[in-house]
Amino acid sequence: MAGQLDGRVAVVTGAGKGLGAAIAGRFAEEGATVVVSDIDAGAAEKVAAGLPGARAIPCDVRDEGQVQALIERTVSECGALHVMVPNAGVGTPCPLLAMDLAAWRSVLEVNLDGVFLSLRYAAPAIIASGGGSIVNLASVTATTGSPLIGHYAAAKAGVVNLTKTAATELRDQGVRVNAVLPGFVGTDLVTAAAPVFEQLLGLPDGGFDGLIAQKQGRYGTPEEVADAVLFLASDRSAFCNGSGLVLDGGLDASLL
Repeated sequence: MAGQLDGRVAVVTGAGKGLGAAIAGRFAEEGATVVVSDIDAGAAEKVAAGLPGARAIPCDVRDEGQVQALIERTVSECGALHVMVPNAGVGTPCPLLAMDLAAWRSVLEVNLDGVFLSLRYAAPAIIASGGGSIVNLASVTATTGSPLIGHYAAAKAGVVNLTKTAATELRDQGVRVNAVLPGFVGTDLVTAAAPVFEQLLGLPDGGFDGLIAQKQGRYGTPEEVADAVLFLASDRSAFCNGSGLVLDGGLDASLL
């Protein structure tokens, strides 16, 4: 049976681990030629080595020249670009009044500037390849906000708005732009942040897990996010454009 992405070339940033690695793996299962990109070249190479036909291209998404080179190398080596997933992201909990400008900018540089640069250079290549899809990784915090991660939430809100603007501008050129807004997923980023949340919010040890169980039932899995991204990258979502798919187990559905 044909895969949903047969014959297509896809780039996934931040794909050396976590959500990005799961997305790259799911794309490869569905027939895509996947470019695994990450600031950690070794991690990217390790993921790519386990996927048929994949290749690793390191990239720091904060650096415009590196993003441009990532897209140019992809087209040169793979012949086209059809799907772009700007997934690279960072975030460390910190109260707003304890956050200096450098800490604020360090998160926005990756989580918002990196998405803009990825879109800016990928879209022309996708247009030249006959059209395709850009799937941005946002977060449910884009719509809810969250204590201690104001920089992260603000960046993700920017991603949602950027998604809508790009979808409108690129629609008639054959490029769909959508976003996935996950809740808390069981990745290294969340695991590392949990003790900091517990300390700064005054929760008991292990209390963050209880909070997740109360608000969204359980942690999401990288594979569930990958399936959502696949849907938006594939022709099955042909009439989806400028949308934000919330994937949060009901976190945003209720105050209690």
